[in-house]
Amino acid sequence: SFAKAVRQAFYNGNERFYGLPSPSDRNAILSYLSNQGDNAGFLNSFVDSTGQVMRVSLKIADMGSIKMDSIINNVIEPEIKKVFDDDEVETAVTGSTLLFVKGNKFLIENLRLSLLLAFVIIAVIMAILFANVRMIIISLIPNFIPLVMTAGIMGYFGIPLKPSTALIFSIAFGISVDDSIHFLAKYRQELFAKNFFVPIAISNSIKETGSSMLYTSIILFFGFIIFVFSDFGGTVALGLLTSLTLFFAMLTNLTLLPALIMVFDSGKRNQNFHPLIEHYEFYIEDEDEEINTQNLLIKENDPFVGTTEK
Repeated sequence: SFAKAVRQAFYNGNERFYGLPSPSDRNAILSYLSNQGDNAGFLNSFVDSTGQVMRVSLKIADMGSIKMDSIINNVIEPEIKKVFDDDEVETAVTGSTLLFVKGNKFLIENLRLSLLLAFVIIAVIMAILFANVRMIIISLIPNFIPLVMTAGIMGYFGIPLKPSTALIFSIAFGISVDDSIHFLAKYRQELFAKNFFVPIAISNSIKETGSSMLYTSIILFFGFIIFVFSDFGGTVALGLLTSLTLFFAMLTNLTLLPALIMVFDSGKRNQNFHPLIEHYEFYIEDEDEEINTQNLLIKENDPFVGTTEK
């Protein structure tokens, strides 16, 4: 039955060719096998030296990890169980295709877990700074939007998610969050300095941190965009997409973040606000004042009159 199945497989699974191979069929089949020339070589192509393990390999079209996973779980494995329904026979699906599907699922799961963990850490930091659920949500939105836009660009242009492109989200999110924390920390400082008047606090925060955020993003943008000149496709995708993500993050942190604070945080602050880490007084050194020396009154003491003896 094995030889019959081989002949049928050679003719693309046509049921009419299910039978013992003729000499001409045998020669044609052996030409595709390694170690051909005798029956032992033909057998060794499928069975190991102990005669306990048999390997059946096939080629399958590249249909993407989602369709491939569905085919393996819903077509191949049920068919294997139906053919080898004997409890004494153990079967397992292996190969590079399965390895790719499993690796891609592992990559996506770890990417989801790492981003979730990053969001939790940022939320904890914002809770320590502001002790306000509203500010936690406000701080996460400008950093989440660039990731969504990058994922949309990847899907639109058919850029696959692989180890080189998965790094984009972690790198860009970390840099983007750094800008947000920089701005919000200054905003928190200005809140106390300006008696919780939000518009002035936001204006001063943008003046103090906006230029540094802009220059940092520009430097990082050109630092990553240079990877597009690489000959390796993964490096090109990493440089281009990371640069775009950082550009989107700069725009959201400079425009959307202050706007969200103005809309959802303006007028809702009061002096009873006490974060987990209390604010501290910043030492501000006043500039030296010019002194008009003409208005100074100099009082001269009476000279000491002494006597000397000769």
